[in-house]
Amino acid sequence: MMANLRRPRVFIPVILLVLLALIPIVVQDSKYQQSVLIVCFLFAIMASGWNLISGLAGYVSLGHSVYLGIGMYTGAILGKAWGVEPMFLIPLGAIVAAAVALVVGIIVLRTKSHAFVIITIAVLLSFQLLAANLKKLTGGSDGIIVQQPSWAVDLGTKPYYYVFFALLVLTILLSAFVMSSRLGAGLVAIRNDEGKAASIGINTTVYKVTAYVLSAIPFGAAGALYGQYLGFVNPLGAFAILTSVYLVLAALIGGRGTLWGPVLGGFIVAIANEAATTISGGVSARVLIMGAILILTVMFMPAGLLPSISSMIERRKAKRQTVKFIDQASIASSLSDVDTTLIAPRPHRRDHAGDAVLEVRNVVKTFGGVDAVGGVSVALQRGSITGLIGPNGSGKTTLFNCMTGTIRPTSGQVILAGNDITSERVWTRAHDGLGRTFQITRLFKSMTVLDNLVAPLERTSARQMVAGRYTGDEVERARDILEFMGLQEFERQNAAALSFGQQKLVELAQVLMLRPSVILLDEPASGINPTLIEKLANVIRRLNEAGTTVLIVEHNIPLVLSLCDHIHVLAEGKILTSGSPEEIRNDPMVIEAYLGPDHMLEAPGV
Repeated sequence: MMANLRRPRVFIPVILLVLLALIPIVVQDSKYQQSVLIVCFLFAIMASGWNLISGLAGYVSLGHSVYLGIGMYTGAILGKAWGVEPMFLIPLGAIVAAAVALVVGIIVLRTKSHAFVIITIAVLLSFQLLAANLKKLTGGSDGIIVQQPSWAVDLGTKPYYYVFFALLVLTILLSAFVMSSRLGAGLVAIRNDEGKAASIGINTTVYKVTAYVLSAIPFGAAGALYGQYLGFVNPLGAFAILTSVYLVLAALIGGRGTLWGPVLGGFIVAIANEAATTISGGVSARVLIMGAILILTVMFMPAGLLPSISSMIERRKAKRQTVKFIDQASIASSLSDVDTTLIAPRPHRRDHAGDAVLEVRNVVKTFGGVDAVGGVSVALQRGSITGLIGPNGSGKTTLFNCMTGTIRPTSGQVILAGNDITSERVWTRAHDGLGRTFQITRLFKSMTVLDNLVAPLERTSARQMVAGRYTGDEVERARDILEFMGLQEFERQNAAALSFGQQKLVELAQVLMLRPSVILLDEPASGINPTLIEKLANVIRRLNEAGTTVLIVEHNIPLVLSLCDHIHVLAEGKILTSGSPEEIRNDPMVIEAYLGPDHMLEAPGV
């Protein structure tokens, strides 16, 4: 703990927070400064809350200030009904905002990209309309007047200052907790590639809804207090879309997806807004100034202030470091020394004793009237290495996608360990022991290699989500697997900085974290340095020896022939023929259709 406090990125913000706490005590007649800082605190609280869903998960909400309004009305309505100061209803404001966010999140998080942005704006305007029309409850357009407490005459804004400050600290702690947890790792994975996140066992629906609910809590809590601070709550003020724009701008300026970026951005936007009001006095001028700030941020610091500074520091460090390459000898030795329990599949709840571990039965997938897969039936024998070959466009990857749930087959069944999984979600299949790699690697490029390996989840549970990102057996296992793959030197390196071949190996290591009983490899040798292909073949053999069933789609025919027990040839979405490597090698139809009549397949001498 003390070591962390010595780090500049930790102790500098802590010192600044201590100084902020001392301002009302040290500075005399600081009422104006306190008023400005209260708005700074509010913007920082909202930007940090927004960051949990939009910065981490990448779902940009332009209507998130709706939860500030919900908190304001919760405090004002219940405070008036119960004769209680809204300040004492802060927890209730947070609870009501979270409850509404749960309902809204389950609905709106079914959409993505621009549709999600538009719907969040519609939600904000809908609540504004409701508040204006429910006159008996909300006072309609006239609003609700919140009586100021008796201590306001003597103490002024000081109590508000410290309560807002406490809410800011609590919001920062909430953000820090989420970012350091497995939940945070999963949210960043979703932001990078939601489909890939699902394929490694992350229940994207649960993660997104959880983040959305958590992001609303700071808004609701701050809203209950802010309504009392203003002394007046009305629909236009409580549900103002300009507030949402300001908090988004705050997160963008400071750096969304970071802990301190939204806090810094909140202060910058609040102070700039105050300066614009003082100088111009008009709303139009304020909007113009904020628009100019946004344009300059997007043009010159698209990642935000703190990430830009961090990136500049990292680039300077990188110039002084030697580029690392995979040590072929280390891979060879790691393969021979590894304990097979490290890579052995775990017992899954649906395992059965049958010979076929994965089957597709008469699977059809149609796109616009064209059968990409036209009634394919394939069974993978437990403990086998099976090949699937065919020309480009023959439907191999589409069949893979039907198996893993990335796409739903038009008809047919997918059977895993004797159970029909045709309608199951992608992450459920991963939990049941089905793993896959992709033809074009889909690592989480903004995350380190170690982060990529700790992100996969063998199951979804609250305990898993709140667990520390770098604590528990998973981290030790991740390092062991990296050592097995000969990649231990790269654990702290950003995944985007690796070569394509290195990324292929990391993606396979990522799948091994799930301890699957079946692995589908989509062109694993594609783009890999030829010197690594033999090493890759040895990895696949060791996995198979440890009990993993493997299905390979690959254009490197000699590799397929040397590895596989059985091979299926796919053409125009149908199985052309199946057989042993020897039978496929000498099948005249296969030779003529795919390799030409004068080409002879030869198994490599490995």
